[in-house]
Amino acid sequence: MAKKKTAARAGGTPATVALGAAGIAFTTHEYEHDPRAASFGLEAAEALGLDPACVFKTLMASCDGRLVVGIVPVDRQLDLKALARALGGSKAAMAEVAAAERATGYVAGGISPLGQKRVHPTVVDATALEHPTVYVSGGRRGLDLGLAPGDLVTATDAVVAPISR
Repeated sequence: MAKKKTAARAGGTPATVALGAAGIAFTTHEYEHDPRAASFGLEAAEALGLDPACVFKTLMASCDGRLVVGIVPVDRQLDLKALARALGGSKAAMAEVAAAERATGYVAGGISPLGQKRVHPTVVDATALEHPTVYVSGGRRGLDLGLAPGDLVTATDAVVAPISR
C-alpha cells in the first residue's frame, strides 16, 4: 500500500519528483478514485482509512490579485479572511478552476501543493503541526503523499497560520 520514496526512485508526478529532489522522505498512497465522489479529499481519507484531520486539501485562491495556496484539512473549510491576513493581504477569493489548473499544472481534485508549475505564496493550516504525518495530493486523483508536516512547510516555503474553520 504505502511505499517509501527516495530521490533515486522519485519518478512519477511533479510532486514526487520535487520531494525526491529535495531529499524529503515521503510515502505514496494510491486508491481507486470515484469520479462521482462529492469531496475528493474526504474520499481519499475514507479510502485510505485515515483520520480526515490529517488529510489536507490544496486550494487555490486569489489574494489581492495574485494566486496563492491554502492547505487545510479535508473536513474543514478555508477561511479566506484568515488566508489574506496570513499573507499580509486585504482580501482573498477562491480562484477559478481553470486558472488554478493552468497555474499549477494539475487538474482540480488532484492539485498538489508540491511541484507546481509556478511557485505561489502558500499557507499551511496550523492544525497540520498537530500530526506526525500529514497527507496531501500527490498530483493526480487517487494518489496521496504522506510526509512530516515540517517537511511540507519546508518544501512549499509556507507560512503556518490558522486558516481553517
